[in-house]
Amino acid sequence: MSENVDEPSIDTPQADDQQEYYRIRFREDGQMFTASSSIAGMVRDEIVMVKSDHGLEPALIVGPAPICGCRPESWPATHEIARQAGSDEFERFAGLAPFEKRAYGICEQLIERHKLEMQLVRVERFFNGSKIIFYFTADNRVDFRELVKDLVQEFRTRVEMRQVGVRHETKMIGGMGTCGRELCCSSFIKKFDSVSIKMAKEQDLPLNPTKISGLCNRLLCCLTYEYDAYRLQRKAMPKPGRKIKVAGKMYKVKRQNPLQQTLLVISDQGEEKLMSPAEWGECEVIRVDKGPKKEKKDN
Repeated sequence: MSENVDEPSIDTPQADDQQEYYRIRFREDGQMFTASSSIAGMVRDEIVMVKSDHGLEPALIVGPAPICGCRPESWPATHEIARQAGSDEFERFAGLAPFEKRAYGICEQLIERHKLEMQLVRVERFFNGSKIIFYFTADNRVDFRELVKDLVQEFRTRVEMRQVGVRHETKMIGGMGTCGRELCCSSFIKKFDSVSIKMAKEQDLPLNPTKISGLCNRLLCCLTYEYDAYRLQRKAMPKPGRKIKVAGKMYKVKRQNPLQQTLLVISDQGEEKLMSPAEWGECEVIRVDKGPKKEKKDN
């Protein structure tokens, strides 16, 4: 007789339910990321080893990641914590920042010696010592082959020179935005979206460059946040220039106010009026007759 095998209950907790989520930084002044871990109870400033494509990298625990009642599969964990750091790894991690600072100074001296038109932004060294990355900005292409030779001779490891744009430079350096909070790019943005002046126009923002530009002198990244909401709201409202009929009276739309969902209209008698959604919601949009199409004559 075969033994009965108990089927797993639908209430049995899965492995994901045992995961903890933490906010981490790979550098004290670096961007925060969310990491998953099977280790519970880790506290702020604890050093952990995080999986990466080139081995384990140390990171600082900033605190638990807020989950806001979300399901585990929707938690945006971009990294995985392998384990807590050992005492020797703690000491090596403590020496990482001083090493990168020293490498930054040496590279700046070599850039000046070779008279290269480039601006050094940041230096990052892999924890296992297999590579050092030097981030820089430049207006044009730079021939840094001799610089790389000198750096390799100095540090006896692989060296990579990586050119970045002004947005990435600001992301690495960090700072405070005009809103008084930490820059979006250095706090949570992972990928830069395309930003256009059309987004500012759609949101009725002043087109003064000093008011809609960030520290990088490029259009503010936050112009993209509410752009779609404004665009959809405007699409649902009569467009400026259109004529509408409300309670038997004709009006011409002068301006849309998407946030309040109101319309500024003007009557045929020149009287301006601010219409609420209840007033214009049942309006009749008057289509302008463009007249009959002209027929093409055969030659």
